[in-house]
Amino acid sequence: MTTAFYGLLVVSLAVTLAVAGLLVAQRLVPLSIRESHNAAIGIIYAALYVMFGVMVGFSAYIVLNKYNTSQNTVKIEASNVEELYWLAEQFSEPERDRIQELAVSYARVVVDEEWPLMKQGQTSANADATVDTLRRSVEDFEPSTDTERAVFSQALERVHDLDEAREVRLLNVREGLPPILWIVLVSLGIDTILFTYFVGMKARWLHVLAVAALTGGIALIIFAIFVLDRPFGGDLRVGPNAFELVLDTVEANGTR
Repeated sequence: MTTAFYGLLVVSLAVTLAVAGLLVAQRLVPLSIRESHNAAIGIIYAALYVMFGVMVGFSAYIVLNKYNTSQNTVKIEASNVEELYWLAEQFSEPERDRIQELAVSYARVVVDEEWPLMKQGQTSANADATVDTLRRSVEDFEPSTDTERAVFSQALERVHDLDEAREVRLLNVREGLPPILWIVLVSLGIDTILFTYFVGMKARWLHVLAVAALTGGIALIIFAIFVLDRPFGGDLRVGPNAFELVLDTVEANGTR
């Protein structure tokens, strides 16, 4: 099922529950009582609205930054894999072929094995083992010429950057918004909706429409934050395009 379907389902369910709750509140609390407390309810509602807006802005900033960081990290990681491949061209045999084969193997296992696992919040042990072997192969290389020593220094930097980018990517797979933020965000959203029940409006249909529209908007915002908090999950996830481009490039160079 697509993200759009789940979004529609969440919004529809939230609106249905909110409207049902409103109809119950209208029966239990007479209109005359609600109208007499509009001023007080308005003050409390304004405070809730501001607090909820602050939490939405804070949470949205965190998840948007996480999503953008994930996109950039994938590009950096793939770029380092490709640079290691081309730097190895200047190494002597058999280290050259070994490092190039490991670079290609890592890119392949990331695309074919790890990316599908990341959708479920998991990572690939095979990818971990491959990148560890690649790191050791570069570190164990013993340059014998000035050119190789210069290239070896660059390769060490690329391996370090590759490890760093991978760690950031895996962190974004495993970690999300802290649970306390979700509790506060959802609680304030529910409170904001509940306080609209006690607003005195003579036109019942208009009250229902207003609550439905507000609930739909709040549910959509929270769902959007949830989706962005999972940059490698769902059909809007960050894709392995950068790694696929690396594979296309090196395979065009004759690597299979």
